[in-house]
Amino acid sequence: MEAEQLRPFRVCVESGQYAAREALSQFLDALRPLELDVEESGTIELVLAEVLNNIVEHAYPPSQPSGPIAIECAHRKDGLILKIKDKGYAMPDGKMPLGELGTLDLELEDMPEGGFGWFLITHLAKDVRYERVGSENHLDMRLAVGTA
Repeated sequence: MEAEQLRPFRVCVESGQYAAREALSQFLDALRPLELDVEESGTIELVLAEVLNNIVEHAYPPSQPSGPIAIECAHRKDGLILKIKDKGYAMPDGKMPLGELGTLDLELEDMPEGGFGWFLITHLAKDVRYERVGSENHLDMRLAVGTA
């Protein structure tokens, strides 16, 4: 099967302890026809794991009921177009984090928790956009993998 023939697909999971693992497994299985190399698969896995873990941890914190997480994927000549949606809490101030890497010349115990994930997401993915639409979070991005 040629790369251009990968049909758009959707992966849906319920948030929870194993949601990221389950969604990643389904997503990577659906990409098998592209025969991506290890580096491309690793980029996808890293970006999606960060996004999904953020949704599970912050949009649907353990103290709140679980909810749906959907990943829509379309393959284009310039890569994979991802649309990730959830109905959890909005991002603070309705904006995604800047994704800037803070100072790393600190003692291990003084390192800040968090922030590194958004740095990875915004540097490995292209055209990253967040928007709150009604009661849903919409995160769109392009991963420049599987290009023709």
